[in-house]
Amino acid sequence: MPSAPNPDDTGAPEVADTSECSDTPEAADGNSPEASEKRPSKGADLRGIAVGGVLLAGCAGVVVYGVLHTAEKPERHHAPTAAVTYEVEGKGRADITYQARSESGDAVVADDVTLPWKRTVRVPFGTSPLVTITLGEKGGRASCQLAVRGRHVQTATAFGKFGRATCQSELPSPEPSVPQ
Repeated sequence: MPSAPNPDDTGAPEVADTSECSDTPEAADGNSPEASEKRPSKGADLRGIAVGGVLLAGCAGVVVYGVLHTAEKPERHHAPTAAVTYEVEGKGRADITYQARSESGDAVVADDVTLPWKRTVRVPFGTSPLVTITLGEKGGRASCQLAVRGRHVQTATAFGKFGRATCQSELPSPEPSVPQ
């Protein structure tokens, strides 16, 4: 029986595929299309370098963050202070407001305090020591006294219903520190 004609059969003799072992100069120097598929392109090399650079920069950022944000924070430098004693004498009750060492600089308020009352606190230089007394509705008589570093500097007296008195002073210059 005769064989059916092959549609690809052009009548030309069959040629073996020699692309794998060609002795042509193109195949030897790698310029053939098959050789270029096996060799990595320069674009792939640059992408690898870029990815490596990004990873290196990320690691460096983590190290710098760790160094700058340690758990131990340095102590803030505090302003020098002086010892100030506030004293309120009298009978009964009064509202007392006084200046003490405070980061915000706010005064301390003590409401409805039984007299006599006394406090020694540290007041930063640059802040005026101050104590204010306010008597209640029942009135009476009370006096405030202010001493800086143990030295009395002022006295004031409040009288009557809702009477008020204020003792205030300036702090002397800081005492020089002695080297140890």
